[in-house]
Amino acid sequence: MEHITDTRIEQSEPTAVTLGNFDGLHQGHRSLINLTKQFAEEEGLKSVVFTFSPHPMFVFQRKEDFALIVDPSEKKFQMEQMGIDIYIEYPFDMNFAAMDPEDFAVKLIFEKLKCQVLVVGEDYRFGKGAAGNYEMLKRLGAERGIKVIGVPKVLHGDERVSSSRIRRCLLEKNLEEANQMLTVPYFILGTVKEGKKLGRTIGFPTVNIEAHPLKLFPPNGVYATKTLYKGKYYYGVTNIGKNPTVNGTVKIVETYLLDFNEMIYGEQLQTFLNSCAVNRNFPVWRSCKGKLRSMRSRREPIFTLRSMHIGEASRKNKGVKIEKKPAFLGKLA
Repeated sequence: MEHITDTRIEQSEPTAVTLGNFDGLHQGHRSLINLTKQFAEEEGLKSVVFTFSPHPMFVFQRKEDFALIVDPSEKKFQMEQMGIDIYIEYPFDMNFAAMDPEDFAVKLIFEKLKCQVLVVGEDYRFGKGAAGNYEMLKRLGAERGIKVIGVPKVLHGDERVSSSRIRRCLLEKNLEEANQMLTVPYFILGTVKEGKKLGRTIGFPTVNIEAHPLKLFPPNGVYATKTLYKGKYYYGVTNIGKNPTVNGTVKIVETYLLDFNEMIYGEQLQTFLNSCAVNRNFPVWRSCKGKLRSMRSRREPIFTLRSMHIGEASRKNKGVKIEKKPAFLGKLA
């Protein structure tokens, strides 16, 4: 996958493009990306995901009021997994936000990217004053022989799937509903760093992940988790918080893994969160000691996976549906 993080986005081959912020890469986002990939495959185009860095909410509002469901490295990781050809994180600031929407569509997307197919949500807004929309893109595309596809919103229950809704679920500890809308359950991707080794003092060494400062975490507590390391999943529990015994000033993410005893400093882990077990920080590890030892001796799973079937969530999310068919008819041709 080609990853572009500056304004040099010119392409030499024709492309199929989708636009958006894509925080969380939830069901709605994936419907856009998958349709873009389908057009690219059928019409011999390069698939492009065009997003912005930083997320516009950090430019328009106070940064401390917001956080990301997936941090930049996690988003790039998922884009690679989805098989995108070109992933663009275009620099976003107030000057760029004031750009005329027609200039953005024509000069950047249609011309520089050699866009032949553009896929957007039917409610997508862009440009100065959010004056640009799907109808404008459809008109500009028709004038240039470019297909512009409007994708309807995706519903979970009777409400639209959105990054804002998922953020609320995470902050309310409603991980099951958040994971259903995300498709790939909420996870923390990070590098293992050396910690205080406090877990070793009670017989349960933990791996410590360095958290991204822009990452959105559910409330502090101990969570049932499933961690992927070198292609194998390990059950465990993860403590999220600022541990008072550590006197830290940054978010702490420490995980005890069942049946795991390796030194993996500097290596990457992907930890998926399911349910919140308890609501306190490090002292809970001590109170959990007996239970963890019992489970380990009996090889008892810490939790039933339910919404943690990695890669299968889309088949299990019966409450998620597309409101109507996309704004095109027949085969993608």
